[in-house]
Amino acid sequence: MTNTLFDGLLATGRRDPQRRFALLPDGRSYSYADVDAVSARFANVLAGLGVESGDRVAVQVEKSIEALMLYLGTVRAGGVFLPLNTAYTPTEIDYFLGDAKPAVFVCDPKKRDALAEVAAKAGAALETLGVWRSPDESAGSLSDKALAAPESFETVARGPEDLAAILYTSGTTGRSKGAMLSHANLLSNAEVLQKTWAFTRDDVLLHALPIFHTHGLFVASNTVTIAGGSLIFLLKFDPDAVFEHLGGSTAMMGVPTFYTRLLADARLNRETTAHMRLFTSGSAPLLAETHRAFEARTGQRILERYGMTETNMNTSNPYDGERRAGTVGFPLEGTQLRIAEPESGEILPDGEIGVIEVKGPNVFSGYWQMPEKTASEFRADGFFITGDLGFVDADGYVTIVGRGKDLVITGGYNVYPKEVELVIDELDGVVESAVIGVPHKDFGEGVVGCVVASKPLEEAAVIAALKDRLARFKQPKRIVFVDELPRNTMGKVQKNVLREDYKDLFAGG
Repeated sequence: MTNTLFDGLLATGRRDPQRRFALLPDGRSYSYADVDAVSARFANVLAGLGVESGDRVAVQVEKSIEALMLYLGTVRAGGVFLPLNTAYTPTEIDYFLGDAKPAVFVCDPKKRDALAEVAAKAGAALETLGVWRSPDESAGSLSDKALAAPESFETVARGPEDLAAILYTSGTTGRSKGAMLSHANLLSNAEVLQKTWAFTRDDVLLHALPIFHTHGLFVASNTVTIAGGSLIFLLKFDPDAVFEHLGGSTAMMGVPTFYTRLLADARLNRETTAHMRLFTSGSAPLLAETHRAFEARTGQRILERYGMTETNMNTSNPYDGERRAGTVGFPLEGTQLRIAEPESGEILPDGEIGVIEVKGPNVFSGYWQMPEKTASEFRADGFFITGDLGFVDADGYVTIVGRGKDLVITGGYNVYPKEVELVIDELDGVVESAVIGVPHKDFGEGVVGCVVASKPLEEAAVIAALKDRLARFKQPKRIVFVDELPRNTMGKVQKNVLREDYKDLFAGG
């Protein structure tokens, strides 16, 4: 493996520089020569702004090919790329910049005035980057400077363990933590995924994911780039755009919401997907029902995998072999995975539920400026405690049953929400559900089912339907009906929001 992420990712593409790297919504085409040249321009601009090895470059901009080039230019200049969710408010950005102390902060031109004070407070040089729309329109101060910068740049030497990126976790419990990812973390994972999912230079990935998150930025972009393949680079997920470009693609990476929306579209069938060799899903659990429905419509079995901000990808269902609905497959090559008792760390046998722990070249080095938190998240032998609960079956497939913080302890008994949700979801009229625990004076926590229904349902009827299907302690004490489940930008159900909304449900009795 080469020392730097940039050189490793571009090794294949540089052998055929005129080969297409990306097709853009506005009709532009980017070659690998363009990737080399534009990333060099951004690297030169960053160096001119004073970015040195290890300096952070924080970025909150809309998805664009230039934003992707800024990522590559940052690591090429020796900097540490720090992407931020486009939905974050100035107050939230203030926290991230205050914590990371970036040398440069790049924002959307429309947000410059709102964020100027925040950037100044953090001591960061403020630049802007928008979506390029026409030759005579500025896409921001950073792109204007890049247009005037040289198209060559000698990549700054960095060691495998030097930082390439910091990604902040969603912060559902306590303040957000910055996961520190090295050049080796990202490059090794890209190499393994390219091999595991059989990506080649002939692949065309339909890219509809955001790029402020590990899924779209690292899993999708890095894997295709290291293979020398190409992207159809959509600025967002839109079914019309997906079907317009599906015929020119060979693979697509998505979140469960993508697939449920495609299933709701009559254009999804065997003909429109016949040429596709791979659909993958991640970032949130894919319902087995969605998996089966997609196969019935298209003949394609979605490949589900499992990863985290702190580790990138850990497991994957096989490319060749049985892709089991409801599981996330096997540990990736080079990644060790085990199931442990959360408190004692005792290793559990196959079939028993415990906390998932992983170790490998993909696992991050720790949390930015949080040595005590870092130490508490690793076992003495170097395994990272993911906080996800799951088990390994007799065939070696890994199944995730939920987050440790989502575990419900009622009357001294452990209730794994996923088990209850699967039963609720099978009931007629139920679209989906989320099971949570909220304070209960007698049981510590009471089990509550939050249900999205497609037709009028009665709470008592739902509870009655579960009585013969779940042990008494697992049965919800209350069912509440909601129009939709709260989700973050990557489609994960935000159970912390539901727990807050219904924390007083049992207060009166």
